[in-house]
Amino acid sequence: MSNLCPSARGIGVDDYLQGELHSETRHEYIGGQAYAMVGASRRHGLIAGNLFARLRQAMSHRPCQLFMADMKVHLNIAGQEIFYYPDLVMTCDPNDREDYFVTCPCLIVEVLSETTERLDRREKLLAYQTIPSLREYLLVAQDQPRIEAYRRRNDWLPDIATEGSIALECLDVDLAVEAIYEDVPR
Repeated sequence: MSNLCPSARGIGVDDYLQGELHSETRHEYIGGQAYAMVGASRRHGLIAGNLFARLRQAMSHRPCQLFMADMKVHLNIAGQEIFYYPDLVMTCDPNDREDYFVTCPCLIVEVLSETTERLDRREKLLAYQTIPSLREYLLVAQDQPRIEAYRRRNDWLPDIATEGSIALECLDVDLAVEAIYEDVPR
């Protein structure tokens, strides 16, 4: 990600949100600074699409909403406003209905890439742990079948699945690892 904001003071939240409505490039926002997001690979898109399809199917008759790629997660950590764009985010809170961001997700998924893996594993993992509603944070590898599920109930220690299935507490379902990697070139 590259910083697109030349001002030392940064930009305000309202200006950032307004700018995202008209920008062809998505930007994450951290404490007044906007950072451009890089494009995704074919494998990344296939994995995220498979996850979306399987999760959407599992959500039937539940008051949850699932978003892929374009919905931001809003955090406020120590007075610093943050907006991240996860690959998938689910909220089951009926009061969490802002048009362009969620504040009470129960599940966040990041498909790992070379350029974002360090950020997803460190900064975002720690930041997302501050969200009281978040039950699970999934990190999904692109280069091999490997899903890491970080859960609040497990003190954010990972459960790792490379075959079989991965349990998702937010929806009380198991997802087959093979289905997540369906049609993904190896």
